[in-house]
Amino acid sequence: MGSVRWGFRCGSWTPSRSEWLFAARCVQQEEKDRIGQFVFAKDAKSAMAGRLLLRKFVCEMMGIPWSQIRLNRSPRGKPYLAAPLQVTTGSDPPWSFNISHQGDYAVLAAQQGVQVGVDVMKTTLPGSNSVPEFFRIMTRQFTAHEWSTIQSAASEHQQLAAFYRHWTLKESFIKAIGTGLGFNLQRAEFHLSPELLTLGTVLRQTKMHLDEEPEDLWVFEVISNPVLTCLSVCSRRRACWTPTITSPLHSDQRTRPAPQ
Repeated sequence: MGSVRWGFRCGSWTPSRSEWLFAARCVQQEEKDRIGQFVFAKDAKSAMAGRLLLRKFVCEMMGIPWSQIRLNRSPRGKPYLAAPLQVTTGSDPPWSFNISHQGDYAVLAAQQGVQVGVDVMKTTLPGSNSVPEFFRIMTRQFTAHEWSTIQSAASEHQQLAAFYRHWTLKESFIKAIGTGLGFNLQRAEFHLSPELLTLGTVLRQTKMHLDEEPEDLWVFEVISNPVLTCLSVCSRRRACWTPTITSPLHSDQRTRPAPQ
């Protein structure tokens, strides 16, 4: 079955006015309207890159002409391919896809026949709070085991990196299962891979406990580099599809951790 992992470095993209107008013509009006609601230009740019990346995937990997692609959102805000619908056969499982954008990167993960979710975060301290204050605000998002792992890191920068590593893992899982904002993040507890996370490595030994029980139906990939601080991909270990007409329903954005 097919598997795709794409990333685009938005920080190095400096479109001219004419290039931006052309990009805007390549997405649907409602997508353009949503992008226009961002306060900061860099956020609008990363959101645009994410939508273009998604359409590039649908066009190139699913073989659908760009002009025929129609993306809609469910009542919970999950984008899905509304037209044309994916028609699957016994040997051609449907694609599941998901995008995320934050900081310098827009990323896409896609898989055939299994659910997939992706989340990317840059290690920065939101707002002007100190690291201890930021952690205090976010206390309810992690279990005691996870906080122990986060706060055992040697420096505040390493603690922030561990924090975002856990956060992207949780977000990628929630986006893969498509539950949206109503999911209690403490239900999913992560036990990090014992491997050293270094530039260019992909870690796949992360384990998840769901409702305090080991859960082995999901595979987690963690990637990090000096700019793209942490990227996590969650995909179901075994195929979970039957031949039918389907539309992949996956969210591309949730509320980011920020001071309240």
